[in-house]
Amino acid sequence: MSSDWRDYIRRIEELASRSGLAFHPVDFEAVPDSFMMEIAVYGLPVRMPHWSFGVRYIYQLIQRRMGHSRLFEVVFPGNPGHAYLAASNGLAENILVTAHVLGHADFSRNNLLFRRCQEQVSEHIVEHAANHARQIQQIIETHGAQRVETVLDAALALEQHIDIDQSLRRERYPEYLEEPKVLADDSFRKRFAALDPITAGSVESKKRAPLPPHAERDLLWFVANYAPEMESWERDIFLAVREESFYFYPVFATQIMNEGWASYWHARLLREADFIPQQSYLDAVKCHSDVVRPIAADAQVSLAINPYHLGFSMWEKIVERDGLEAARHIMEQDDDFAFVRNHLTRELSDELGLFRYSARSDGQIKVLEPELTSLHEAILAAKYNFGAPVVSAQHVRNDGTLELVHDSGSDGRGLDLERSRKVLDYLQRVWRRPIVLTTVNQAGSTLELTAP
Repeated sequence: MSSDWRDYIRRIEELASRSGLAFHPVDFEAVPDSFMMEIAVYGLPVRMPHWSFGVRYIYQLIQRRMGHSRLFEVVFPGNPGHAYLAASNGLAENILVTAHVLGHADFSRNNLLFRRCQEQVSEHIVEHAANHARQIQQIIETHGAQRVETVLDAALALEQHIDIDQSLRRERYPEYLEEPKVLADDSFRKRFAALDPITAGSVESKKRAPLPPHAERDLLWFVANYAPEMESWERDIFLAVREESFYFYPVFATQIMNEGWASYWHARLLREADFIPQQSYLDAVKCHSDVVRPIAADAQVSLAINPYHLGFSMWEKIVERDGLEAARHIMEQDDDFAFVRNHLTRELSDELGLFRYSARSDGQIKVLEPELTSLHEAILAAKYNFGAPVVSAQHVRNDGTLELVHDSGSDGRGLDLERSRKVLDYLQRVWRRPIVLTTVNQAGSTLELTAP
């Protein structure tokens, strides 16, 4: 990799600032391709050890060797941000990637969802996650790798089951039901309440609140706080996984916006960067075309959507129609749900050739009705509830049995029964009481999965 790349970082940063981007400092580092894949798989440069990351690594390795994927950079928002660039990148690729990274840095500093999650977790997530990894390594040394792996199996199986609408640091539920309030204008009730308990007759003792008092979607938090025999070190692991999930959520929920915004800005900054050598500029433009092509393969059919292409095209239309200031306001306020529903127009979807389709088992593809709202929901379907089925803790019985309910109506997805049984098995090992999960089968009839 040419050492000239670093000579352009400061000039690209200055150009980005003059163009209106506002970002925290970013530390750039070139790393071997193998380390890039590890970062992408673990989600962070240093993270808690678990066998599942090895499985993901093998998948990424196969994809790369088949030519289906290549990593130019991995970015971690924060103050400062961290950007890891592949050592195999050429000068032109690194110039483009530097501009792309600054677009991400602007997005993560100013988007409200990113800001809210970073304020709760940490602006120093790389160091924070490394601290988690060190703590878990110490736990392994104390309690043994097998016991720790059992807890990580359960926690990582539930890593998508958080409630982003709740605070990261939640209080436990009230132990007792609230006393009914005396109405101010009810004179009889006020006189009765003022009587001595003996005079007033028998007074009911406080009633314990049901557990949980309402359907609870944040399963990581619920298990960490209410598993009957969970040890403190097990609870710490669950809460560490939950904390990192709060960090990952905005990355997941704004992918189309975020990648599109970064792509829009790398293209714009390249056009305005008159200090880039002509050949490097042409090479960077070609790299840009590869990044934002409609789909990540050669076949020209709309059976897969490249979030870079969709987001880039949407931001170009928004800036062209409403101006950069309006685009920045959308960037600050929206997530992918609002962005796609409000700004993917019929005109743009026709221009991009987007459509809904059904695929038969024999491979035949049928284009469905091109209704815009249905197209929006088809694009967004995989994003609901952090990409996981909506499963809530519904009740804990007197014997400690945990009742879970799958809300198949609201998420529109069925459960993968084989995976669900495996997750229940993992969870039961830390809950240490029976678990019952209620869902529906393909015919719509009630189905119960149990562990053990």
